[in-house]
Amino acid sequence: MGPLDGVRVIELPAIGPVPFLGMMLADLGAEVIRIDKLSTDDDPMSLLPVGPHGPMGRGRRSVGLDLRKPGASEVLLRLVESADALIEGFRPGVTERLGVGPAQALARNPKLVYGRMTGWGQDGPLAPRAGHDINYLAVSGLLHGIGAADAPPVPPANYLADFGGGAMSLAVGLLAGVLHARSTGTGQVIDAAMTDGAAYLGTMTRVFMSGDMWSDQRGANLFDGGSPNYRCYECADGKYVAVGAIEPQFWMALLATLGLDAATVGSPWDGRDWERLTKTLAETFATRTRDEWDTIFAEIDGCVAPVLTLAEAPDYPHNAARNTFTTVGTASVAAPAPRFSVTPATAAELGGALGAETITVLEDLGFSQAEINELRAASAIN
Repeated sequence: MGPLDGVRVIELPAIGPVPFLGMMLADLGAEVIRIDKLSTDDDPMSLLPVGPHGPMGRGRRSVGLDLRKPGASEVLLRLVESADALIEGFRPGVTERLGVGPAQALARNPKLVYGRMTGWGQDGPLAPRAGHDINYLAVSGLLHGIGAADAPPVPPANYLADFGGGAMSLAVGLLAGVLHARSTGTGQVIDAAMTDGAAYLGTMTRVFMSGDMWSDQRGANLFDGGSPNYRCYECADGKYVAVGAIEPQFWMALLATLGLDAATVGSPWDGRDWERLTKTLAETFATRTRDEWDTIFAEIDGCVAPVLTLAEAPDYPHNAARNTFTTVGTASVAAPAPRFSVTPATAAELGGALGAETITVLEDLGFSQAEINELRAASAIN
């Protein structure tokens, strides 16, 4: 029984951050009913492993529903009547055209929290335009600062905008909305734009910039690889260690372990010493392999960690001890986080086939056999 036991969420068809959010909510114990398209002919992306039927689609009941067909919108609105929340990732205006937009849904259930996830938001000049994580991150101001000083900005996979600025942002908003609805009886619409959420993640660096402690130049700041005490260094085997010795006590422990003299190598808090100090540390770390340095620093507060690959991470002793990773289907994935002491979250097994629970869910909603037959005849359900 996870912490969201008793919360019912409707998840409309999408890929990426919306299924990720549905997965999170299901892992936390919510009952998530996923609406699946009956055909993937016009959406081959839904067949990818990150689509609704891969490991990120776990833990949900699937209802096969074609929202463009007669009667389908009524099925969804009947589901909404008993739901706490709905999440969707269509472009602005799509659910309204399908007859299941916020006005229609809240008319059926005034306590509903209607979560909308888009790249650009529900309004603004770019709202109707297509985009992906890299585009949203670019406009947020964050992408410009990621990468080497003498190279183009580097997209950090699609972690920041899609999942950090999108899914995580809407998760907080959705749960806040549910709490408010349960105490007041009033639902609302949550407009989660990935570019807004990504920009929000950059709050600390913008505060630094306001205090003249951060530059818009890449690779010239404390946390972007510019500072010698907060960057990665290549080791003898071509692998890397990550150094984060920001505070003086950790810096001194780092130097002592490396056999370097603080009085002669320079200061990481003086930008004039950065180039020389970076070169010294690089030459030192290049004398041993990554795993040798990991062993040396294992019991030392020098803030040094091995840079692991995605394949290596599950077997790393600390991760293995905490069961940080688990297996869903045949995929190695991260276990649910954070940890709960009383109501632990659980990574559910993969769900059934598309629309496996359609009839069961409709019967639970009170649909008669005649109504179900009519929906089938209209090709609205599977």
